[in-house]
Amino acid sequence: MIQIGGASIDLSDPSVLASLAAVGFALLLILMLLALRGANRSARLVEQTAHAMNTLGTRVQALSDGQERLSGGLTHVSEAQAAQQRGMLQLMEQRLAEVQSQMTDSLQGSARRTAQSLGELQERLKTIDKAQDNITKLSGDVLGLQDILSNKQTRGAFGEIQLNDILHKALPRDAYTLQATLPNGRRADCLIHLPNPPGPIVIDAKFPLEAYEALRRAETPEQTTRAAQLMRQSVRAHIRAIAERYIQNGETADGALMFLPSEAVYAELHANFPELVREGFALRVWIVSPTTCMATLNTMRAVLKDARMREQAGTIRRELALLSADMERLGDRVANLDRHFGQAQKDLTEIRTSAEKAGKRAHRLDNFDFEELASDPPLAAPRPALHGGE
Repeated sequence: MIQIGGASIDLSDPSVLASLAAVGFALLLILMLLALRGANRSARLVEQTAHAMNTLGTRVQALSDGQERLSGGLTHVSEAQAAQQRGMLQLMEQRLAEVQSQMTDSLQGSARRTAQSLGELQERLKTIDKAQDNITKLSGDVLGLQDILSNKQTRGAFGEIQLNDILHKALPRDAYTLQATLPNGRRADCLIHLPNPPGPIVIDAKFPLEAYEALRRAETPEQTTRAAQLMRQSVRAHIRAIAERYIQNGETADGALMFLPSEAVYAELHANFPELVREGFALRVWIVSPTTCMATLNTMRAVLKDARMREQAGTIRRELALLSADMERLGDRVANLDRHFGQAQKDLTEIRTSAEKAGKRAHRLDNFDFEELASDPPLAAPRPALHGGE
């Protein structure tokens, strides 16, 4: 007897057993159906699982292959990166070596240039030192020159020395006389012996230094006016003195030269005192500076050369006549020599002809056959040779 809930089941009852068997069978069928369905589902699940596993295996294989390729790629990339790094290191080492070499060369070049610049600077400093010494010496010379020019006599000697130097460069020594005494007893600084016309011309050196220095030092209009007046008085006095003393009718040329040994004074006169220059023209006193004096003396040199050529014209004509006679004699002697050469050529030709004929006869005698001479009939007696024959 089984008590289930409020119901009692008697297991000894055949109907109950049948019912239970039917129920059990039904349950078994249900279980079998459920098991079969579960088996089908399991098979499908297994199949799906196998498919999934296959897919997963394929993917795993693909992942493995990809991993291998990735590993190979990473290895290649690593090798390429290592090679690139090595190449970069080599390139950097080369560039570093080149930069170092360039820097070394540049530093060496800079050192050489610096040394050269220092050497040049030292040479320039030496030159500057020499120039400084020269400037110091020149300053002393200028002070000495100022001392010389401050005295009228030494200033006159300075002008005469400068004039003498210009004359020495421009004219032959016999074309002028220094400190020449004129017929009126006046002594000129220089007398140039020009032919008539214009005749001997005087050059006198003048140096109005006081008036010029006063004009240069003037700072106010009153000082400038007084210095200009002093300049006019000094130069005018020099012009008139030269015109009165050194222009003598029949003895000298109708003009004279006043030599100013300073280009600055000469320029000052022509720039600011043209009336003094015109007054000199009126009195036939030509004011010259060292430059214009040299040009004037060169013109005089041409005049002297032309005059001397005219003086020597007769001598030149006589020498030309003698030269013409010598040329004629030379022509005659050349003609005689030509005739002698012609006769000698003719004699040589005749001698050559005789020698050729003698050679031909000697050749015939050398080739003569004496054995044939015995078989030949006797020859007639030879005729005596004529004198003068060949």
